[in-house]
Amino acid sequence: MFMHMKRVAVAGASGYAGGELLRLLLGHPDLEVGAVTAASTAGQRLGAVHPHLTPLADRVLADTSAETLAGHDVVFLALPHGHSAGLVDQLPDHVVVLDCGADFRLRDGADWTSFYDTAHAGSWPYGLPELPVAGGGRQREALTGRRRIAVPGCYPTAVSLALAPGFAAGVLGGDVVVVAASGTSGAGKAAKAHLLGSEVMGAMSPYGVGGVHRHTPEIEQNLTAAGGDTVRVSFTPTLAPMPRGILATCSAPLADGVDPAAVRDAWVASYADEPFVHVLPQGQWPSTASVLGSNSVHVQVTVDERVGRVVAVAAVDNLTKGTAGAAVQCLNLALGLPETTGLPVAGVAP
Repeated sequence: MFMHMKRVAVAGASGYAGGELLRLLLGHPDLEVGAVTAASTAGQRLGAVHPHLTPLADRVLADTSAETLAGHDVVFLALPHGHSAGLVDQLPDHVVVLDCGADFRLRDGADWTSFYDTAHAGSWPYGLPELPVAGGGRQREALTGRRRIAVPGCYPTAVSLALAPGFAAGVLGGDVVVVAASGTSGAGKAAKAHLLGSEVMGAMSPYGVGGVHRHTPEIEQNLTAAGGDTVRVSFTPTLAPMPRGILATCSAPLADGVDPAAVRDAWVASYADEPFVHVLPQGQWPSTASVLGSNSVHVQVTVDERVGRVVAVAAVDNLTKGTAGAAVQCLNLALGLPETTGLPVAGVAP
């Protein structure tokens, strides 16, 4: 039984992911916000960088250090890639640490060094509870009671949950093509010329084209885990003129001998008991607006029988279920709390 409040620190609190974590933590009945840290904005009031977080507005952002994070039951790391590994080594083993960066997501060191410019730090239990795994079961079984958890990337969350039921049920082949659109918050809060309003408004543009986006091996790792056989993915991300949200359109061959009429059943059965993943009624397609501010994933699937491919579409809020909501969901599992505690299922509209 959960007996007392847990004190939580957020490192990287000035960024978009850090701010979203704090928004969710304010509504969690069993967690108390402790230290909030940053790098370049250290010394500023939190309200100056996140004016929407009124209850925490007068907190002062501290420097990110092991000393500042000491004395907490839980530490969320919302830091740039490559910054978490060195800091974690200075934290006690009994502290629950959830890394929202990529440092501990990939199991294969060769995959890491192919896409990142730092040494592979190893891997932690991967924080996508709903992911079906080959042979039965879910990834959540690897998360209960753990003290170190790697929070998934936002694109891998959308793509993996869109396609994993098909690989787990054996109805898909391995030639996966994904085109996904993301809001600008996915690029972080640092000022970048190509993210200026005048550059983004009224425009869509691709980036990371040609198999070079860093989330590619993470997606492949997840889909391989779901089906048991190696999956390769051609992934093209695009930038959409909206602050937040991801819409992932994914396709893969229909496996030989599979009745197209039975495909949808695999998705419905897979997610029937999942509180945050919703297979929409036939004919209704996911929209980023419908999941805004929620920890929910909306999924739809159909078969393009003319070309023999399954098309699955998923919508997530990249800052909620795509990052901060997933982190809180995993913390609930780590602490033995109901998985849905403190997490919004309904989105914000209009």
